[in-house]
Order: sequence, then C-alpha cells, then structure tokens
Amino acid sequence: MSRSLDPASPLSGPLLSAISGTIDGFLAAQAPLLSEIGATPLLDVAREATAGGKRLRPAYCYWGYVAAAGQPDDDGPLLAVASSLDLLHVSALVHDDLIDAADTRRGLPAAHKRFEELHAAQRGRSSAGEFGTSSAILLGDLLLMWSIELADASGAGLLDRARPLLSAMRAEVTAGQYLDVAAQYGVTGATTPAEELDVARRVLEFKSARYSIRRPAEIGAALGGADDALLAALGGFGSLVGRAFQLRDDVLGVYGDPVVTGKPYGGDIREGKRTVLVLTALAEASPADAAELEALLRADELTDGDVERAAGLIDASGARAHVEGLIEEHYTQALAVLAATDMTADGRTALGELAARSVRRAH
Repeated sequence: MSRSLDPASPLSGPLLSAISGTIDGFLAAQAPLLSEIGATPLLDVAREATAGGKRLRPAYCYWGYVAAAGQPDDDGPLLAVASSLDLLHVSALVHDDLIDAADTRRGLPAAHKRFEELHAAQRGRSSAGEFGTSSAILLGDLLLMWSIELADASGAGLLDRARPLLSAMRAEVTAGQYLDVAAQYGVTGATTPAEELDVARRVLEFKSARYSIRRPAEIGAALGGADDALLAALGGFGSLVGRAFQLRDDVLGVYGDPVVTGKPYGGDIREGKRTVLVLTALAEASPADAAELEALLRADELTDGDVERAAGLIDASGARAHVEGLIEEHYTQALAVLAATDMTADGRTALGELAARSVRRAH
C-alpha cells in the first residue's frame, strides 16, 4: 500500500495502525493450524501480548528505510519486516517476565499469569504456576519462530542484505539477556565495582541498545539499499540512542510511576537489578550507605518503605544525576551524527523525533 507519512510525527496513527494491522493479519493466518492442533490459547495470549507497546523497533526500521531510500510506493514488504521485530520483542518480554517473576506487563497480567488464569478457569490439574511457566516458555518460543516467518515471507526486495542484521539482533538480545541474568547472580567473573560496571555497560549495549534501536534502524536502511557509510552512521546513532533509552529505563525502574509505566513500583530494586544506575550508586555512596543499599538489593522481600529508602540512597549518592547526564550526552551525540550524515530529509527528521521520544519519556 502507498501512504505518505509525516516524518515530524514518526509514530503517528497511520503507521501504528499499519503495524498493528500487519501483526493482526499475520496472527489471524495462524489460527487454522492452532485450531487444528487444539492450541488456540497460545494464539489468544499472543494477540493480547502484541496488542500494545511503543512500536519503537518497527518505527526505527521503517524510518531507517526512509533515510536510505525515501518513503516507499508500496510499504507492505517493509511493514512485514518491521513488524516482525515487534514479534521478536514480545517473545523476549514473555521470557523476561518469567525470569524477573514479574506479574504484570503494560498494566495487564503477564503471559504466564494469563495461562494461570486459564488453568484456574478450567480447574486444571496440578500446579497453576507450573502450567503458566511452561506455557509462557512455549509462547515465547513460538513468537520467535513467527517473527522469523513474518520477515522471511515479507517479499522485501533486499531482504538478503538485512538477514545478517536480523540474525545478529536475535542472537545479541538472547546473549545479552544471559549476561544480564549472570550479572544478577554474580557469575560473570566480575569481582570489583569497576568490573561490574563494565559488565553492566555491555548489557546496556547488547541487551538493549543494539536490539532496541541500532539493529532496527540498520535493518530498515539495508532494505532501502543504504551504502556502507549510512549503515555505519545509523549504527553509531542507534547505539547512542539505545544506551540513552536503556538508561532512561533504569531510572524509570526505580523512580517511575507504576500507573504510567505499567510495571510494579520500584521493580528494579525489588528484583535486585545491578544496573548502571545502581552500580554507580554503590560505587559513589558512602561506605555505610553502600552497605545499606547492598543489603536492600539482596533482601528477598521489600516493603514500599524499603524501596523508597533504596531510591533515596541512590539519589543521595549522585547516581541519578550522573545517569541523567549520560542520557543527555548520548542524545546530543546521536543528534550530531544525524546532522553530519548524508540521508533523506524525511529520514533525518523522523529519526531525530524518534530519538527524542526514546529518551524523554515517562514509560
């Protein structure tokens, strides 16, 4: 379909509707097989899990293409590849909620909790929790396979140029997630605060920056026939914005409003996450404050008062201000890359607006 989108509003209703329509159409085509198998609850929960979200990854892919080639006459193939990135994203979220033991996602029950509800409604045998966990693992796997299928069947003319980037994105987020888990359990080999911060920065790059921003923008540009110079520039831009994006998530994980974020209050503190924000606080706080914060991070159960105390300790250490400074530094550098790179005017405008939305957000 041919559509003219406003680059100054890169996540406008028409693009969001087109992404949602592409995903909905693909999932609808899976219904006959799952009905034949008797596994329609997988499709029901998949539809719920893919119904919302920021759609940032598809948007960066779409406008990365525009940066290289301008707005397409027929954007169906591009939308299919771009939308496949959101199926990959939801696959990761389903598994991430299991890893984090998070009961909500976007203000709604997480996938494993939805399967627990199904177990209760049908008065299933044995443990509802085990059924929910097993089903969510399978749904995450299925969404990953569907993301590959949607991209492969897109009919995009230069898909072969993008395939290595698609493969890298899938591998990087999985390995980056492992590194994040390993950091939480203290099995990365890091023994000093400086080494722990190095691990956290690698998690920042591979679990988030490349997966959220860099690879999507590069994939879109590759589909648009970008030359090596533009691909390299969008890679640098994407890593800078992606790091700022995740650092903003780290701040929201401690200070975000649950009503706005759709995530539990102080979720990162409750999970003991050793983010760049938290590790900076541990390194910069007084010995007494660092010891108290460490004890709170290691505790099995925290009250809201405990979470508020941890947030106060992080703030008092200067870590929050430091991370806010890093966010602005990365954002400013990213805009400088856009300004210095030869690309279409529409692409430059849209990517700049997307960068602002990625960094200056409340959820």
